[in-house]
Amino acid sequence: MITLGLILLLIGFLLAIHILWIIGLVLLIAGVVIWIMGSMGRTVGGRRHFY
Repeated sequence: MITLGLILLLIGFLLAIHILWIIGLVLLIAGVVIWIMGSMGRTVGGRRHFY
């Protein structure tokens, strides 16, 4: 999710497509939050680890 967010951020920025930039930013933030919660040992969405 983090990687997809970064890719969409880059594509949206380089091609000046704002909706891709916004979607990439949302995916990046959600991925980081899930990663942090998973690393703290909390179960997120029924899974203990997200890779």
